Amino acid sequence: MAVPVEEAIAALSTFSLEDDQPEVQGPAVCVSVERGATNSPIEYSDVSAYRLSLSEDTKALNELNTLINEGKEMGSVLYTYRSCVKALPQLPESMKHSQADLYLETYQVLDLEMSRLREIQRWQASAASKLAADMQRFSRSERRINGPTVTHIWSMLKLLDVLVQLDHLKNSKASIPNDFSWYKRTFTQVSVQWQDTDSMREELDDLQIFLSTRWAFLLNLHAEMFRVNNVEDILQVLIVFSVESLELDFALLFPDRHVLLRVLPVLVVLATSSEKDSESLYKRVKINRLINIFRNDPVVPAFPDLHLSPAAILKELSMYFQKFSAQTRLLSLPAPHELPLREAQDYQRHYLIINHIGAIRAEHDDFTIRFASSMNQLVSLKSMDGADVEWCKEVKGNMYDMVVEGFQLLSKWTARIWEQCAWKFSRPCKDPISTEPLEASASYSDYEKVVRYNYTAEERKALVELVSYIKSIGSLVQRSDTLVADALWETIHSEVQDFVQNTLATMLRTTFRKKKDLSRIISDMRTLSADWMANTSRPELELQSMQREGEESKGLIFYPRAVAPTTAQIHCLQFLIYEAVSGGNMRKPGGLFGNAASEIPANDLKQLETFFYKLSFFLHMLDYTVTITTLTDLGFLWFREFYLESSRVIQFPIECSLPWMLVDYVLESHNSGLFESILMPFDIYNDSAQHALVTLKQRFLYDEIEAEVDNCFDIFVLKLSESIFTYYKSWAASELLDPSFLFALDNGEKFSVQPMKFTTLLKMTRVKLLGRTINLRSLLAERMNKVFRENMEFLFERFESQDLCAIVELEKLLDVLHLAHELLSKDLSIDSFKLMLSETQENISPVSYSSRLALQIWTEMQSDFLPNFILCNTTQRFVRSSKVPFAPVQKPSVPYAKANFYCGTQELNSAHQSFARLYSGFVGIPHVLSIVRLLGSKSLPWLIRALLDHISTKITTLEPVISGLREALPKSIGLLPFDGGVTGCKRLVKEHLNWQSKSELKADGVCGIKEIGTVLYLMGLLDIVLREEDTAHFLQTAPWLGLIPSVDGQILQSQGAGDSPIVTLFKSATTVTVSDPGRSNPTSLHTISKQAEAADLLYKANINTGSVLEYALAFTSAALDKYCSKWSAAPKTGFIDITTSKDFYRIFSGLQFEYLEESVQIPPTNHDMLGDSVAWGGCTIVYLLGQQLHFELFDFSYQVLNVAEVEAAAITQSQKNPHVVQGWEALLEAMKKARRLNNHVFSMLKARCPLEDKQACAIKQSGAPLHRVKFENTVSAFETLPQKGS
Repeated sequence: MAVPVEEAIAALSTFSLEDDQPEVQGPAVCVSVERGATNSPIEYSDVSAYRLSLSEDTKALNELNTLINEGKEMGSVLYTYRSCVKALPQLPESMKHSQADLYLETYQVLDLEMSRLREIQRWQASAASKLAADMQRFSRSERRINGPTVTHIWSMLKLLDVLVQLDHLKNSKASIPNDFSWYKRTFTQVSVQWQDTDSMREELDDLQIFLSTRWAFLLNLHAEMFRVNNVEDILQVLIVFSVESLELDFALLFPDRHVLLRVLPVLVVLATSSEKDSESLYKRVKINRLINIFRNDPVVPAFPDLHLSPAAILKELSMYFQKFSAQTRLLSLPAPHELPLREAQDYQRHYLIINHIGAIRAEHDDFTIRFASSMNQLVSLKSMDGADVEWCKEVKGNMYDMVVEGFQLLSKWTARIWEQCAWKFSRPCKDPISTEPLEASASYSDYEKVVRYNYTAEERKALVELVSYIKSIGSLVQRSDTLVADALWETIHSEVQDFVQNTLATMLRTTFRKKKDLSRIISDMRTLSADWMANTSRPELELQSMQREGEESKGLIFYPRAVAPTTAQIHCLQFLIYEAVSGGNMRKPGGLFGNAASEIPANDLKQLETFFYKLSFFLHMLDYTVTITTLTDLGFLWFREFYLESSRVIQFPIECSLPWMLVDYVLESHNSGLFESILMPFDIYNDSAQHALVTLKQRFLYDEIEAEVDNCFDIFVLKLSESIFTYYKSWAASELLDPSFLFALDNGEKFSVQPMKFTTLLKMTRVKLLGRTINLRSLLAERMNKVFRENMEFLFERFESQDLCAIVELEKLLDVLHLAHELLSKDLSIDSFKLMLSETQENISPVSYSSRLALQIWTEMQSDFLPNFILCNTTQRFVRSSKVPFAPVQKPSVPYAKANFYCGTQELNSAHQSFARLYSGFVGIPHVLSIVRLLGSKSLPWLIRALLDHISTKITTLEPVISGLREALPKSIGLLPFDGGVTGCKRLVKEHLNWQSKSELKADGVCGIKEIGTVLYLMGLLDIVLREEDTAHFLQTAPWLGLIPSVDGQILQSQGAGDSPIVTLFKSATTVTVSDPGRSNPTSLHTISKQAEAADLLYKANINTGSVLEYALAFTSAALDKYCSKWSAAPKTGFIDITTSKDFYRIFSGLQFEYLEESVQIPPTNHDMLGDSVAWGGCTIVYLLGQQLHFELFDFSYQVLNVAEVEAAAITQSQKNPHVVQGWEALLEAMKKARRLNNHVFSMLKARCPLEDKQACAIKQSGAPLHRVKFENTVSAFETLPQKGS
């Protein structure tokens, strides 16, 4: 069934096409060539309908406007002209025969460019002739109107401005005469074969004279102007108009103001050079007024990188106009480069934006608030029905005033940028100081001196702020165009109708009642612009009221109509006001609205003046979009054509480009307040591209802009990504610092991170750049993914270049990176940290149990940790042995990276490194904890299995070593006798242990046992850490699984055999949902309930996890089974063999005795080279072989200690020679320590790996020894850890 249109429209109204992207760019400008309303779209053809004798004036006005447009195109040609000579090839000697062909082709290329210059020559002659004829027309007695209209005056001034700019360009472009000289040379060569070249030579000579003559445009204009009759009057009118407009200023936008400043010195020179009364000008315009204007603006912008100086123009033109050379006061004005130091500093304070940015900031904030308030009122008004008429008029009038104020602010701010640039170009940096070390001794181009090194950091900051204010206000006003259009048009309509129907009606009844000429002009004004349809009363009633004398008239009330006057109406109204005020006298003393010799009272004259200047601004208001585009156009900041030519380079590097300098300053300054404005300077590129295509019409300029933008935007994304990454990395590192550490510091605030406003930029999905829409958020996300992966790669490479002690530092740095990723993920969609880490560790596959980190840890353990670290049982730490014969391990060098790959800033890096250094000298529980956390449940079993396989390998390696040592033992070793004392026992043990020829085997045996002990002790530390993790995990899951501890410490189910709380919860929710027929989609709760049951089974199965240490002991026991018959052989007699036994405990006893003896004899001690791992490895093997009792009975050290105790007791009783055992104190003390350590190891083994038979310490009741005891491993150990071969 079709949906009704009303419902469809209502449904569409619910959709929102807006997003949350902030507005941090200027108004979007499409490439457009529309003509604005400031120019009549129908070329004033409707003026004739008003019968004001303006047909001749209108025709001349259109001709002038046509010349202005053509002149601007000529200016584009001249400004963008680049030398063709540079591209000409140079023929080698071998190709001299082709010289004629080269000349011909060169001529053809240059002739195309010279044809453009000929066109400019012809155009200037035509323009000068028409402008002179137009001025002379107003000096004739038979003229149709008394003087030029205001629109006509502006057209004259603009055409004269075009001539001045073209003349200045021609004088400045050195490439034009260079190319012309080549052109003339090639013409001479190729014209030999031509006939009838006289006309071409004459044309060539004329062009040469034109190009070589300075100020040829103005000289030609002067000759045309004074050819027939003098034009002093019209020149003085133009000067008076310009001076008054500049002094009033409020009705001017900056382009018009700059036009007046450029043409005024030329007008003064032309007017003074008249053959008539040249001093008459200074009677109408005091010379002090001119001097003040020229002093206030010593430099005037002309082209983006070219400026004009009124003082320099006056001085240079004085050489061509002799009468003007007598004006010494004007000629004494200093040019910008001639200014005294104090005066130059005063001008600098005026021109530099940094000195005004505070006031500009206040103006921006105040305007933004008031404009938003006016917009809110306007929106409220549009949503109301039947609002009060006066209130409506007040709201719309206030909106009109706000738009006018916005235009004036934009004009003033943009003019400040233009004028600061002109001042900078006129005052280049004398002593550039480069921040780049490679450029310290380089020579600098002129453009670098006026741009790159001519802006300080504070000036760049102020310029960025002002560009942001201009673009933000422009965007704010531009976005409101559809809302304010009706209000603007209604206000303009109301202003015009109120003046025409009320103010002028009052003047007709009072001031102009008996003045027929003025009454006729006022009636014409009412006729051409009065909107009687909008009047609540009829015109007849109004006419009757005018006839009643003495009756006070009342103002008429108008219906609001969004009908604005046309360009022709405004043109005619200004003309009529000018006619009424001047009375047709171009020599009228004073200004346009001066009260001298005027028949109009001052009050009425003021009203006419106010309305006259309002009319001037109406055109800008009606041309809303074009006005905003003009006032916010900052593309001139990029162009550098003049300096490209003077520097003789193809293009400058981007470091010299002012837009990029502003972007780069924001990136490098890390100013939080400017980051939201960082995209505003890119609008300069948009403006310059628009100007290159539409105004200059040069594709190669657009291509250069596009190439620079591509390069700059890539660098911008790269640098912005680094800044964002550094900020979030520093933020994370600061958050992870120990609060107690910060509290103990006096300057802890240096570790805090100032907040930065990156959130706005991270939301930008539509950055408009050269007609393209760029998703900045996507680019940043892509770059962030890459940077995070690079950072991870760096951290792993750094760890791979260090020893195992650095595992804690790796974990801390990964924690910082993880937190930075978490903070950034709130504002930007990037890959998960787990995925990045898996990719870096090459551990993405679900069946891959090893990882890059696990492999590196294992490699580090094999090559460095196990052979070169020793155990300190007291501190539970492994430390590096400084005296171990160190085999250099080949490791890559420590990679270099910026500070942001560590913790962000140098201060935070130092703080975290101070913590990392605390763990850099040992391996202990913190390191094991880091290993567990980093490897996780996926790779940790692989590492454990590798360590256990290492034990098995070492046991296999020990078998030939033990066999070799057994062979060296004597056949009979009895108990040590007590009568020989400690000395005799030691000598006897040395005789038994005849291992001098087996030193290598002995060393290998001790090192092998040490490595086994190191692995087993590491398993013990791992067991401690895993039990802590399991406990924490149990505390989190037990309440949901319904688990409670019993009295004996076992785990009980709180609900018996019933379901756990989590299963019961979801089952109840599912039952309630199914029983309620109003509920929809109960399937989802069924699914959740099933998932809860699966989770219950999974977590309950993992509650009783096994012990890693118990599993390691079981694995070691299984590995020893293969060598049990060799290392624990049963005696032939069935009883314990005291004298001939060569079991493992005898070998370990001998190794321990010699190890202890060497430890007290050789400085440094042997214990420092091997540590306590030997005892852990040896005692574990002894225990698992069932030889603990044998070891404790027959160990050589234990026997020596027993003898020493008896000997010490006997000496004490007999009081004889108390220092008999004095020489063996160190050895005896080492033996006591070893016995305590052995006892500690045996007690731990009994607790963690108990044997089945508890009676008689593995001796049967019959008295026969049981050399190998079999026991069952705990089931949990084999269920939870992978086994070899499985």
